[in-house]
Amino acid sequence: VPRDDAIDKLHGAIYKRLIETMTNDPSTVECATMMMWVSHNLERYSDRISNICERIVYFVTGDLHEPRTDPMP
Repeated sequence: VPRDDAIDKLHGAIYKRLIETMTNDPSTVECATMMMWVSHNLERYSDRISNICERIVYFVTGDLHEPRTDPMP
């Protein structure tokens, strides 16, 4: 799912940037940790929405898409 993959990449980039921020300025740890949770939750919402959409397509068309077999980034 291309849009879900894009969200996963954005979450990874945000995570990396926040780790760098916390490493460079420990006073940002509390706020950056909260931002990590926000990013994580948005990524999970994206996964759940993708699953719901796949189920709707199956319900309407009977076309079943198999889960991904490629490893997550």
